[in-house]
Amino acid sequence: MTQGAGQEPVVRTATLRDFRVPPYAQTPVPPQAQGAPPSSVPPHTTDPHPPAPGAPVPPTAASAPPHTAAPPRPPHPGNAVVGDEQPEGYTPTERDLPVIRRGDTVQVQTVTEPRSDEGRGPLFVVGDVHGYLDELLAALGEQGLIDAEGNWAAGNARLWFLGDFTDRGPDGIGVIDLVMRLSAEAAAAGGYCKALMGNHELLLIGAKRFADTPVNSGAGTATFQAAWLLNGGQKADMDRLQDVHLQWMSRLDAVVEEDGHLLMHSDTTAYLDYGSSIEDVNDTITAILTRNDADECWDLFRKLTKRFAFRDEGGSQAVRELLATYGGQRVVHGHSPIPYLLGEVGTEEGDDSSGPVVNGPHVYADGLAIAMDGGVTMAGKLLVVQLPLHD
Repeated sequence: MTQGAGQEPVVRTATLRDFRVPPYAQTPVPPQAQGAPPSSVPPHTTDPHPPAPGAPVPPTAASAPPHTAAPPRPPHPGNAVVGDEQPEGYTPTERDLPVIRRGDTVQVQTVTEPRSDEGRGPLFVVGDVHGYLDELLAALGEQGLIDAEGNWAAGNARLWFLGDFTDRGPDGIGVIDLVMRLSAEAAAAGGYCKALMGNHELLLIGAKRFADTPVNSGAGTATFQAAWLLNGGQKADMDRLQDVHLQWMSRLDAVVEEDGHLLMHSDTTAYLDYGSSIEDVNDTITAILTRNDADECWDLFRKLTKRFAFRDEGGSQAVRELLATYGGQRVVHGHSPIPYLLGEVGTEEGDDSSGPVVNGPHVYADGLAIAMDGGVTMAGKLLVVQLPLHD
């Protein structure tokens, strides 16, 4: 949000009882009340499968008459409104107001006009974390984004996580909890901390929702549970996974443009299958997860697990196609560890116990793509980098 020239923010003191989460963010709408999908959904997803019993449904769809266009997308489920307390443990995501702990008072900026770009802080991005909480805390601290106690210390800085918070490493839920908390603290300080949907978020959601339900993998029958375990799923994460984590992950955007950087998790052009604008892609993916159909969710996971679209011959053209469609001058992605992307190791797990050497992001595809996964799962480096890069 931006503020007009000469406009001073209005500051007031707020307490916890000033904010609450709308009821629909807590209680799923009955499946029979589901209306038409968002009008932005491409043809291949406009005929939704019946939702599973108890599946969450956007509340405004409930009032949509049959065979009519869906109403505008409902507010983000974390949006706070004046009224009662928030439910315990809920942390807002990217467009939400800060969480306030019981008994606290904070200074909250209320602006009636958009702020100018001059008021925005520096932009940082974080590559794949995969449960390596200690390494994440160290990397954020090195950039001055958090203090020694792990609290937000960067004022109006902007921080984007590129997805893949869990699996393979020891504390994926701890990573999610940290990102959720920092999102509130950064918002209260005038900055923000936001996150994108990675393929491992889709995998964890699927393993929790569908478990051993068979899905059509395109090469036979598969299950989310088996795929999650095969891709480094940790029992400790599943044991600690709560509804608040699932709700947060399910509402993450997949693509965003910031300061000419097109941010996404996967180095694939499969995003083009879900819409011709950033808003379309994000709305379509949210609608798929809302419909709660195992086969449809598996197809989404499968497509966003693709990689290397920008690496080989024709890679720069693939990047240009994404930029021409969604905007920006460079794609910034995670997903493919830089040593794996460069062919220095054969798999994501790595072949050399000493670990590959990663000093920073990898700029490639005629300078149009920036890879941000430093390969922390293979003893590489967890990257936290300020944009733009000057190469």
